[in-house]
Amino acid sequence: MPRLAALLLVLLIAAPAAARPPLAENEPIIRQLFAAAVGDRIRKTCPTISAKMLLVMTKAAALERYALDQGYTPEEIDAFLNDKAERARMDARVDAYLAERGVRPGDAEDHCRVGEAEIAENSPMGELLRSR
Repeated sequence: MPRLAALLLVLLIAAPAAARPPLAENEPIIRQLFAAAVGDRIRKTCPTISAKMLLVMTKAAALERYALDQGYTPEEIDAFLNDKAERARMDARVDAYLAERGVRPGDAEDHCRVGEAEIAENSPMGELLRSR
């Protein structure tokens, strides 16, 4: 009986770790990182839009807590955030999102137009931004 209890305990502890997808496939995490990446691109290119930095930092801390609660280690999180291939994949996704909205790379006016629309919609990207 003690062996069975120990085995069940091991299975219960191991199950969440085994069941969690790689960070790159964790949709809630990717969705929030994508919103932040779009917002960051807009604020860097549009001179009349800035980030709500306190909100951005609060959401970043909450996202990290969420990832840790999902069973990811701080090392896994850091490795994912610093992975050049993952960054390139996210950049390509941001490029595609902006291109779908008629944004030309580097064009401040296009970025401002889309940024203002995101702010007006209070989209996940827009809630991180403010007009100056």
